[in-house]
Amino acid sequence: MDPGVCNRAHMLVCRLWTAVSRALFAEFLATGLYVFFGVGSVLRWPSALPSVLQIAITFNLATATAVQVTWKASGAHANPAVTLAFLVGSHISLPRAVAYVAAQLAGATVGAALLYGVTPGDIRGTLGINMVYNNSSTGQAVAVEVILTLQLVLCIFASTDNRQALGSPAAMIGTSVALGHLIGVYFTGCSMNPARSFGPAVIIGKFTVHWIFWVGPLTGAVLASLIYNFILFPDAKTLAQRLAILMGTTEVEKVGVEPQKKESQSSSGDAEVSM
Repeated sequence: MDPGVCNRAHMLVCRLWTAVSRALFAEFLATGLYVFFGVGSVLRWPSALPSVLQIAITFNLATATAVQVTWKASGAHANPAVTLAFLVGSHISLPRAVAYVAAQLAGATVGAALLYGVTPGDIRGTLGINMVYNNSSTGQAVAVEVILTLQLVLCIFASTDNRQALGSPAAMIGTSVALGHLIGVYFTGCSMNPARSFGPAVIIGKFTVHWIFWVGPLTGAVLASLIYNFILFPDAKTLAQRLAILMGTTEVEKVGVEPQKKESQSSSGDAEVSM
């Protein structure tokens, strides 16, 4: 084989590995920051119990910060539900989606562990784990999580679709997260993000009704992806193209390697962002 071809292939593999490693670290970091600051806002300090508005604003700011810091490296999903939505919409491959979710869960666990470590023992409580509150039924809790996540993912697609969005999506996605918390706190503490629920649950070791915070957000994310990508703003991808993206054999996978080419080729939301 031509040595020049081998060298070019080796350089491409190295660049791809660097991009993927950077993206996974970005997902780890974004989710860790989101959990540390967001969950930190719900801790019940005797001198200053958190209000719903304070919690919503904090999650808003945590989202905007994490997205702004990491979205060009990985898309700043920081949320397994968002990653699933982009997978369903053919904006990310299955191998990358699985790797993203693993990085997100690890980041959420580390973020929750750091919060647990720096918080006084009498304040930790249940470390803000998501539960069902105010006599809501499990069915009602799932339905609320579906609706909250659906509006979040719709906002994410609209904010990152290069056919209509300009500039950083951080502010709009943060606003969507705040909107969810203003309602969802009363029902479930507002998850919209399985990783946000997973991290504190692992550290506390309490998984009561934890399934709600996977079923609800994942269902809402899939519905939002179908609505946006196939009804509101369908793109022109063929079945063959979607299968190629799913398996990771097309250019959409080269996140961070050729960003300008990627932006010009993608039709919707390939700068995958969110919480």
